[in-house]
Amino acid sequence: MSQALPILTDPTTPATSHLRAVLTAPMFIVGAIILTFWIVCAILGPEIAPYSPYADDLMNTLAPPGAAHWFGTDQLGRDIFSRVIVGARSILSVAPLATLLGTLLGTTIGLITGYFGGFIDTAISRFIEVLLALPLIIVALLALVALGPSNTTVIVVIGLIFAPLIARTVRAAVLSERELDYVAAAQLRGESSLHIMFVEILPNVMGPILVETTVRLGYAIFTVASLSFLGFGIQPPSPDWGLAISENYQLITGGYWWTVTFDAIAIASLVIAVNLIADGIQGAIE
Repeated sequence: MSQALPILTDPTTPATSHLRAVLTAPMFIVGAIILTFWIVCAILGPEIAPYSPYADDLMNTLAPPGAAHWFGTDQLGRDIFSRVIVGARSILSVAPLATLLGTLLGTTIGLITGYFGGFIDTAISRFIEVLLALPLIIVALLALVALGPSNTTVIVVIGLIFAPLIARTVRAAVLSERELDYVAAAQLRGESSLHIMFVEILPNVMGPILVETTVRLGYAIFTVASLSFLGFGIQPPSPDWGLAISENYQLITGGYWWTVTFDAIAIASLVIAVNLIADGIQGAIE
């Protein structure tokens, strides 16, 4: 009596294959390693830093990098290595929240304009174009001057600035999706517009949203550092990288290059890491 052969099925699905492609992309791996390092520093910074980032040592000011202080000390004698390690916490607590706020607002606006079209799309799109015509950093500075600098204000301002940019990307993706059969089928079933937008269409445009969010995170990190450098972002005595550069950049002319170099490298490495992750995700999706 012959036995029935087992049916072989391929467990691989488009979702898992995309995920595997993302996780094995070389650019994604390199970016993830760098980002993970800074996340660990942000979480465990005070515990792993060899010195207090706030402790002044006026007897040891502007010491060059050496065995005692790997990155040297600043004009108040504070250990720069410790301040760079702990400084990751401020920028990684503000930039992701600002990006998340911008993504939520931008995705909602993009879904509404892309799905409904017509007058709603035209009115909101024209308003977005007006906003994007203005230099974003100038808009942020004006808002912070009016509201006052604080971490919460920076998160809200950057989130509102990024929302139109994300909305434009989401709108373009929704415009192509709304003409497909599954949207028409949902409409024939009598589904509400909210259900169609957030249950039917949203999962199918998550790829562009994920890429856009990752890209915006890199911009948010740089924007937070820029605002801190200008005095409108994270405030003293935080060891924030942008703030540290602002406090010490004039010392470069005196040959004290280490007071700003390592903070600048930290900013650059974090932005590059996020961009590498974004490139890896975009390459895997395409």
